[in-house]
Amino acid sequence: MALRKRTRSRLYQGTVYVVLGGLLLWMLIVTDWSAVQKQFANPEIAMKMLPGIITIGLKNTIVFTVVSFLGGLLLGIVLALMKLSSVGPFRWIATVWIELFRGLPALMTIFAFAFMLPIALKVQFPGGSVGAGLLGLICVSSAYMAETIRAGIQAVPKGQTEASRSLGMSPMKTMFWVVLPQGFRIIIPPMTNEFVLLLKDTSLMFIAGSTLYTKELTTFARDGISQFANSTPFVMAALLYLVVTIPLTRYVAWLERRMARQR
Repeated sequence: MALRKRTRSRLYQGTVYVVLGGLLLWMLIVTDWSAVQKQFANPEIAMKMLPGIITIGLKNTIVFTVVSFLGGLLLGIVLALMKLSSVGPFRWIATVWIELFRGLPALMTIFAFAFMLPIALKVQFPGGSVGAGLLGLICVSSAYMAETIRAGIQAVPKGQTEASRSLGMSPMKTMFWVVLPQGFRIIIPPMTNEFVLLLKDTSLMFIAGSTLYTKELTTFARDGISQFANSTPFVMAALLYLVVTIPLTRYVAWLERRMARQR
């Protein structure tokens, strides 16, 4: 019986490999590679896109991501502590903020900060529309990070807090010197995933408008598509996104395996 099960398993795996290999071979045969090269991998257009797509598009994407992530992280810590607070108004404010910005699409939030709030409140955000778009991304990321940070804080054993308090540490010192460091160690993988998601959300910054030197990858590629009537800029932007995101996702997988071994 064991041999029969093993044989059936091998036959099943072999069939799957044959089918997948056949599909791959069929795609290689029927694909018009000359048309693909002309429309999606045109070397002349690629050279014209360089180095701007890297020095402007990729650079701005990374800068926008880092600024939004750090701003969202700081605000997320405050919101997480407010939601865990024993003071009712703090919890209500944090809950409303988190539910609001998690419930609204990021595109709508950026649009609201870039156009609606300046008209309604008669205010101008630092950096113009780009600064307003970044504030929108910070608010969105802070809502998601706040819940992740709160979960990390609550995952720290209560004994850590009790031991710190018994040593004479104040509640604030206990939180910032004992609980938060241990909580962040737990939430490093999901926070790295949040960074990757935020990197892709910077593509929504186009709704706020941009100048030549404030374009992120998607906007830079979109303008290239309009200029050359060709999809090569889009493929270049996609590859640059992967250059950044794949190492990050591999790093998250390595962290998760390491933490699993430690547990």
